[in-house]
Amino acid sequence: MAVALIAGGSSGIGLAVLQAFRKRGDNVFLADIDERRSLEAISEAAAGEARSLVCDLSTRDGPRAAVAAALAAFGKIDCIFANAAILESAPLQEWSPERWEKSLALNLSMPFYLAQAAAPVLAGSDNASVIFTASTGALRGHAGMPAYHATKSGLLGLCRALADELAPQGTRVNCLLPGWINTPFNDRFWKFQADREEAERALLRQIPMGRQGEPADVAGAALFLASPAARYITGTSLVVDGGYTAV
Repeated sequence: MAVALIAGGSSGIGLAVLQAFRKRGDNVFLADIDERRSLEAISEAAAGEARSLVCDLSTRDGPRAAVAAALAAFGKIDCIFANAAILESAPLQEWSPERWEKSLALNLSMPFYLAQAAAPVLAGSDNASVIFTASTGALRGHAGMPAYHATKSGLLGLCRALADELAPQGTRVNCLLPGWINTPFNDRFWKFQADREEAERALLRQIPMGRQGEPADVAGAALFLASPAARYITGTSLVVDGGYTAV
């Protein structure tokens, strides 16, 4: 039975992954800033146990506290899933230093500090895995979202560097690149569009499968990367986008 630490999993993709881990019998520790949703998430009946910690992962201490709490709860960690993120949309001239640094702290610094804190613990696992949620935004750009695209691109470089460094201890590091997934996370992007309905129609025309993905569409990929079936996969990016970046 594996133990997964999910950083940001009270809704959307993170929640779907949490549910998938527990369904197959893994224990999950959830670190998230939303107390109400976290308690709802871990209270669902499932084969695997679940516990949680309410913390601000965008701080220097948040990731370390999450690792320590997960280890205290279950005695080991086999997988960390760094999923928490923020999406800000605004014209270039409206980007303040505070807004920019807020995105950097959660989207890019948090995964680094989480991996740093977890690495010594993961060294004791016989199937250690680190998974970062990047985005197809790391491969494409959209107006009004400079911090999101910059940080998600940065995760690809972080993934490759850590894959090289942690391979000798047996820890794999990979990125998930979800495309357009139908969750409230994207609301700020849609609000930035002059005509949301037309923008959505235009988007669907660019996706060969003709629809936005659902969180459950990403969960299977996360389970695979965390499983023994992916023992020889590290430093790579797995795109889950319905063909959006293929055409």
